[in-house]
Amino acid sequence: NATPLLTSFDIDAAVTDVASRYLRAAAFGLPAGICYVLLRAAAEGLGRTIGPMAIAGTALLLNAALNYAFIFGAFGAPELGGEGCGWATAIVLWLELAMALILARRPYFRATGLWGAAGASWRRWRPRPPQRSIIGHILKVGLPIGLTSFLGMAQYAFVGFLIATLGVAPMAAHSIAGHINWATFVIPMALGAAAGIRVGFCVGAGDYAGARRAGQVALSLALAYAVAVSALLLALRHVLVGVYSADPAVIAMAANLLLILAAYQLLDDAQGALAGALRGYKDTRAPMIYSLIGYWGLALPLGGALGFGWLGLPALGVYGFWIALSAGIGATALALGWRLHRTSRSPRRIAKLAR
Repeated sequence: NATPLLTSFDIDAAVTDVASRYLRAAAFGLPAGICYVLLRAAAEGLGRTIGPMAIAGTALLLNAALNYAFIFGAFGAPELGGEGCGWATAIVLWLELAMALILARRPYFRATGLWGAAGASWRRWRPRPPQRSIIGHILKVGLPIGLTSFLGMAQYAFVGFLIATLGVAPMAAHSIAGHINWATFVIPMALGAAAGIRVGFCVGAGDYAGARRAGQVALSLALAYAVAVSALLLALRHVLVGVYSADPAVIAMAANLLLILAAYQLLDDAQGALAGALRGYKDTRAPMIYSLIGYWGLALPLGGALGFGWLGLPALGVYGFWIALSAGIGATALALGWRLHRTSRSPRRIAKLAR
């Protein structure tokens, strides 16, 4: 059902066609992706991160090969162009689920009783009656996490719709900057996930000082990494965007966007570590509210004003949207830092959140 949404915006018809066909193909992998994420998160929550990393690394190679095959018609596959990316994604999601099910047979997984009695084989799994109290607790902690992620992704997608109305070159430059940002963000995202695991372990053990140190170390590592990556983005911006496009207009625009991305990187990496640490305390509702205000209350309106020249401001195009995204993520990061400072130093709040 993506086509009616895409056509409601003034987007280039070629872009709409490719995007619609890609989404229709990729949708077949969503059920597998949902189940895979569940098993991956369970492994990570147990502190077992090597298995999911191996699965992700294998999936990356498979995705690259399948993308090449289905986009260009290599290895006997049909030549599908952009739609081929969607089919490659769907296939890889099912393969990831298959590998996660193999991982779930490991002793540390069986010891959790995931498949029934501790140590039981997944082959003898039987459904259990719904446990309302546990379901409620999971939803109480998990729904705000999911909504926070949705708010961020939906904001980026909506900004993409708006930038697409500016033309193909701004959209291409925006996509390049977004891809580079995502590639560099995986490390602070991982640090945030590790912080959540360590903070959770420490809180469970009653070591509140250790939980605070885990959050502080994760933030320090994320900021140090962000400084290094920002310096590389500034020094190599033309080389990096040249990997994605040979169009001079796109290269020039994307290289300028990386100047903004270098500053955005510092803010985004900090919020990734801070949000992860707060999840370790099960403090997820306030971060959701901060994200709603920062992303949708600040970044989007400001993006429209700076990008399209509303309220008499100069129209900065795609640059205006990225400046607004930086402002929104910066405000969110400051709010998360203040929240983590207060939560980590309040045994009463920690105990209340842990119930």
